[in-house]
Amino acid sequence: MTQQQRFQAAIVGCGVVAETSHLPALRASADRVDLVAAVESDPERLADFQSQYDIASAYTSVADMLSDCRPDLVIVCTPPATHADIAVQSLEAGAWVLLEKPPCLSLAEYARIEAAETGGGPYAGVVFQHRFGSGARNAVDLISSGALGQPLVAVCTTAWYRDQTYFDVPWRGRWETEGGGTTMGHGIHQMDLLLAMLGEWEEVRAMAGRLARAVDTEDVSMASVRFAGGAMASIVNSTLSPREESYIRVDLTDATVELTHLYGYTNADWRYTPAVHVRDAERIASWTDLPQDVTSSHTAQLPYFLDAMAKGERPPLSGRQGREALELVAAIYRSAFTGQPVRRGDIGPDDPYYHRMDGVTE
Repeated sequence: MTQQQRFQAAIVGCGVVAETSHLPALRASADRVDLVAAVESDPERLADFQSQYDIASAYTSVADMLSDCRPDLVIVCTPPATHADIAVQSLEAGAWVLLEKPPCLSLAEYARIEAAETGGGPYAGVVFQHRFGSGARNAVDLISSGALGQPLVAVCTTAWYRDQTYFDVPWRGRWETEGGGTTMGHGIHQMDLLLAMLGEWEEVRAMAGRLARAVDTEDVSMASVRFAGGAMASIVNSTLSPREESYIRVDLTDATVELTHLYGYTNADWRYTPAVHVRDAERIASWTDLPQDVTSSHTAQLPYFLDAMAKGERPPLSGRQGREALELVAAIYRSAFTGQPVRRGDIGPDDPYYHRMDGVTE
């Protein structure tokens, strides 16, 4: 029996996401990966994190960690403005990279990350964990196979609530440090799942506003999106919604698919409603006959990334696939701030929205 390859990992950024999402994922894959190092700019937080989770090495510098430990995998959980530099630095040192969302501030920064990758690895991937729950994988398979008919109409809602104290953290709510507001920092997860279900978008028309929070970015956005396959979708992103909900609905010729959750789902959060002309009970039952119930989570995504590392293959949500949601976000901002529709491919290196999500040129 061939022994499974083991990897050494380092976490950069020891905040809430690292503690509540990435550490459980690493523990669940402890037979394949060891957490050997942590990096944090706050020495007191770093010491607490190292002690609490029994991590062998701790650093306040990414460069020192890469030189000393030479990890196979670097997991980046720092504020978005630091992601691109850490990713490039890690890739050039030979480490694979898993980036928290948003992966970086702009399409230009994402291109920098891609340029630092090497064929056969290392590669950089993005944490979009909602693609990896069993419910989503089932829905994507059903839609892509044509089992539910042709996608026609969709709704994608991220209606969350964040009070002003949330945005009082210095790097939040600022274009130069967070890259955007609710569209970039919150709705991007649901929009990525919508892209998994419907494929490439073709045209975007959008609005965005700053209605209630003292921020530089938007706290609400709305977009109408036409997809290459012909389906049309309405997207709403908000951090002003007291009754919080994450919701996706796709109406196809033979069924309606719905997902209602908040920050993660199980199979029970998915609903399939057959069209009136679909009466085959066995066919309808097959839509929800899943052998496993895998919750959408970092724990669900990490094994796919480790599999790719072991094979020297590009992991899911890296390269072009990892860029899809970022391209949609950029199109929403460009349409909202210019008042013009945006077609796929419009935002290239000569466009200001390629370099900053607010389109500001310096």
